[in-house]
Amino acid sequence: MLKRNYKDSALSISVLGLGCMRLPKMSPDKEDIDYEKAQEMVDYALANGINYIDTAHMYHDGASEEFVGHALKKHDRSSYFLATKMPIWMAETPADVERIFNLQLSRLQTDYFDFYLSHSLSTENFKKCVDFGVYEFLSKKKAEGVIHHLGFSFHDKPDVLEKICNTYEWDFAQMQLNYLDWEMQDAKQQYEILERHHLPCIVMEPVRGGTLANPCNTANELLQAARPEKSIASWAIRYAASLPNVMTVLSGMSNMEQLTDNIGTMTNFEPLTEGDYAVIEKAVEAYKTKDTVPCTGCRYCMDCPFGVDIPKMFKLYNQYAVDKDKEAYQKAYFETAESERVDHCTACGRCALHCPQAIKIPEKLAMIKDLTKELFASV
Repeated sequence: MLKRNYKDSALSISVLGLGCMRLPKMSPDKEDIDYEKAQEMVDYALANGINYIDTAHMYHDGASEEFVGHALKKHDRSSYFLATKMPIWMAETPADVERIFNLQLSRLQTDYFDFYLSHSLSTENFKKCVDFGVYEFLSKKKAEGVIHHLGFSFHDKPDVLEKICNTYEWDFAQMQLNYLDWEMQDAKQQYEILERHHLPCIVMEPVRGGTLANPCNTANELLQAARPEKSIASWAIRYAASLPNVMTVLSGMSNMEQLTDNIGTMTNFEPLTEGDYAVIEKAVEAYKTKDTVPCTGCRYCMDCPFGVDIPKMFKLYNQYAVDKDKEAYQKAYFETAESERVDHCTACGRCALHCPQAIKIPEKLAMIKDLTKELFASV
């Protein structure tokens, strides 16, 4: 397993991290974690060199931290690095920050966090962090030894990132980075900002919520032809891990197949070559010809006050945009609970305020609603 030292320390951290955002579930339509399958994945990950475990307070509708605490209890605390995050949008008063932090310690059954982040900083969330004294509180916890390394995860524009980096002293930062967003969402510029500030980069969404495991037929053919023995997803993992300032690449793996594939990619790691980058550039151009919604399935937009399962609606639409299989789309749509369908969207706009991808969600849902009416006109 490829490992890199954290800054100039002796801490040796696996460049592949286990993201606990998309763990195996008991059923596709609910966030209840399948403890048996997820435990097997955690045990396998640790046994095969992964030592960075990442969760967050709101993953799996609040169940991820509790599961991770349960899953790691059987393992030596010094054998892994544990990371979680402060969801400032869930705090109504400054006192809630301490309450949430203490609840996280309890759920994760630990006395300290190796890496702790202010979660999903944007202009709005960062302002609330400043107003509520979040950095000061977390710095106090760091001085007490309850936090070892303090950072933030980021979802906004480069100028906002620069401001956050300049306002406080951070140890590391986490950002969305993949070969599609390198140019499309300013990931290159953001990565370079972290380099200038000497902040190790933790990568999230390297496979863009699974999109880059199957970007489109043309892209798939290009990638498979170049390396027929490797998975499509491995290209995305290698892309992120090839960057020198990347400390860890988090992958939200949902099954053992994904886990073993990623571990295989990061064992006897092969950095991208000039030829590989040229193939990826062609794959990106092929992907851009598709009319998909850039949703990663993070579910930050949920819960919809009118019941629409927004990520599911985007997932169904994106699959149709790729394969144009009308029958498959109809089947999947009608298998979705009626209360969760796109018809119930009122364009209130609440969801868009929380979207890390800055998707104009009401507009996209309206587009899907019109498409659905057109496709199902004779149904």
